[in-house]
Amino acid sequence: MSDSFPIRKVDHLKFYCGNAKQSAYWYHKIYGFDITAFTGLETGNKDESGYLLSQGDVRLFLASPLKPGHPAGPMIGVHGDFVRDLAFEVDDVDHAFKTAVERGAEPSYEPITLEDSFGKVRMAGIKTYGDVIHSFVNRDQFSGPFLPKFQPKNLKGDGIGLEYVDHVVGNVELNQMNYWVKWYEDVLGFSLLATFDDKDISTDYTALMSKVMQSGNGRVKMPINEPAEGKKKSQIDEYLEFHGGPGVQHIALHTQDLPHTIRELRARGLEFLQVPLTYYDTVYERVGKIDNTLEELAELGILVDRDDEGYLLQLFTKPVEDRPTLFFEFIERNGAKSFGKGNFKALFEAIEREQALRGTL
Repeated sequence: MSDSFPIRKVDHLKFYCGNAKQSAYWYHKIYGFDITAFTGLETGNKDESGYLLSQGDVRLFLASPLKPGHPAGPMIGVHGDFVRDLAFEVDDVDHAFKTAVERGAEPSYEPITLEDSFGKVRMAGIKTYGDVIHSFVNRDQFSGPFLPKFQPKNLKGDGIGLEYVDHVVGNVELNQMNYWVKWYEDVLGFSLLATFDDKDISTDYTALMSKVMQSGNGRVKMPINEPAEGKKKSQIDEYLEFHGGPGVQHIALHTQDLPHTIRELRARGLEFLQVPLTYYDTVYERVGKIDNTLEELAELGILVDRDDEGYLLQLFTKPVEDRPTLFFEFIERNGAKSFGKGNFKALFEAIEREQALRGTL
């Protein structure tokens, strides 16, 4: 497979929050993330405070402005807490930035070198949909916990088995999906992995369109959704209204033992979408033999689907903030490379039931 824009992996996801300290505590207690590094006034950072949370190869960086006038302040006012940066680790930041800009990307910030006693980190950023950016990061000459002006913390969490970021889903406006698909193809050398239209993803009331983009080496996967015509307001329309425009809709995190992960999260109070128990009546007919018992899956509300490569287990949270915007997916892949197409109808009906309770359907 040719790779015209080498990306090592997802480096981290940066959230801007109204109160990063409280948000970090929530992810630490519910998801079991370790809080491994901190930046703020105590470390010489006069602009923003931030907390790095780690589990497996998943890194979330939660940050808040420290003073009025910070550029993130108005963004938080529009979006609430939101994903600002889906950052990629690359071999050569300057080459990546120069190539992306030459191919049509709008710069977010020019290449910079951050330095402290742990060494140097090179970074640059480009803009993508909404207020989301992609930073390019290289810390080959750095031995610190995350970035310069961070001090190590060692607040261990009770981990739930998270391994890596499986995919990150973006919502864009009507008729903008193909624009951003082409942007990822042209700028970052991504390719089209899968397409879902309103025949695949629809109910009696709402529908959406989705295309899944992946990096040249397949390590980064980014579905992009747009609304489709329906009788009532779709989940994408609802997201765009309450988020104030395009943005990251959900983050899928991989685990090797999804029943264990979900059992732990439910015990800690995390709320999930629920499908009717009748969903499990036809699971074996749809997916054939699996290693898990139907009793366990039904007890935990886990969804199952199969493709030519194997099967997957997945479950989606309810929105994790007051606004009906950002949520998480937890996924276990047993060979499957797909995204649960067989679960779309049941999933969307569950989302619509939540929309009806909110009065936004």
